[in-house]
Amino acid sequence: MSTLQYFNEKGAGQKHSDACHYSQAVIVGDVVKCAGQGGWDSEGNLDSDDWQGQIDNAFDNVDRVLQAAGLRGWEDVYLIRSYQLDIANHFEYFVEKLKNRIPGHRPIWTALSVPKLAFPPMLVEIEVEAYRSKQ
Repeated sequence: MSTLQYFNEKGAGQKHSDACHYSQAVIVGDVVKCAGQGGWDSEGNLDSDDWQGQIDNAFDNVDRVLQAAGLRGWEDVYLIRSYQLDIANHFEYFVEKLKNRIPGHRPIWTALSVPKLAFPPMLVEIEVEAYRSKQ
């Protein structure tokens, strides 16, 4: 078995990795698995009163982590799992973000409503898997 490669994006990704003892992404063969990305800003701050901002930040965080692992970003994503505290009110906005971020394809997606996430102010978390082509 080959050695796995782990990645963190600089900033909040590395901060959370250090504090919680996990990595933001791992390469397994041709697949990059990305840990759940919350709606924190680039320094790790969360605004519990801004659900749209958290969704925007979570999408940006996924992009940054995938790029840190050498991928293009959302263009390479084939699987999404989203975890949201108030999915009923946030669902349509999330769908619009998907349409705008990746208009060229439609990854498979599992959307879950959850009662709580890792950090108390978190309202959303996005976990993805992406394909790493050998171009």
